[in-house]
Amino acid sequence: MIKKINKNADRQKRHKRVRAKVKGTEVAPRISVYRSLNHIYAQLIDDVKGVTLVTASTLDKEIKGTFEDKDKKAQAFAVGELLAKKAAEKGIKKAVFDRGGYLYTGRVQNLADGARSGGLEF
Repeated sequence: MIKKINKNADRQKRHKRVRAKVKGTEVAPRISVYRSLNHIYAQLIDDVKGVTLVTASTLDKEIKGTFEDKDKKAQAFAVGELLAKKAAEKGIKKAVFDRGGYLYTGRVQNLADGARSGGLEF
């Protein structure tokens, strides 16, 4: 009998390992990334208080209409820039990156690059 690999369960195991080491504070919140099939989401989270400070995704009104001719990597870069812009408005300059168990390549890497180009340091 052939067993099917549950990729999401494997990702969640990797995510738990990363979360054991990565903690967000008020000074340097955690950038949490979730990647679905069609969209990408990012949050800045203060783990000490348990509060989400800033969110950005491909569904945000500010950037939703600009994706008609862009690929998913370009969309992720734009989400990273939007997250950095919203963080700057709240006075957040530093962060720690939580890749959510995903490999640091493709859309996850482009989101991080977009956040860095927008002014966030991590």
